[in-house]
Amino acid sequence: EVQLQASGGGLVQAGGSLRLSCAASGFTFDDAAIGWFRQAPGKEREGVSCIRGSDGSTYYADSVKARFTISYDNAQNMVYLQMNSLKLEDTDVYYCAADRVSGAYDYCGLGYEYDYWGQGTQVTVSS
Repeated sequence: EVQLQASGGGLVQAGGSLRLSCAASGFTFDDAAIGWFRQAPGKEREGVSCIRGSDGSTYYADSVKARFTISYDNAQNMVYLQMNSLKLEDTDVYYCAADRVSGAYDYCGLGYEYDYWGQGTQVTVSS
């Protein structure tokens, strides 16, 4: 059974940093794509950043490039999203997700529906 458990959200001032963590189990990272998505009530879900487990290839939404970094620890089955220089518009519920097709990392920003989803973690950026 695939399980994804996101954590690390919270309240932070604009310009600050947070690191989200996703504990994953039930699949092999090398065969998968893993990503972070965000969605606020009434808004479309946005692919923030995704990574291919086999070689670490990444995708970043334009809105987070140079500010966010996705990484994973294969040994610990953990995926991270380091978020720096946070802006008010980064306020959202963030979800980690995984797909059985490793190439899906490249579909991150295209509305592609990943296979497995964890519960969300709230990120709130204040002024």
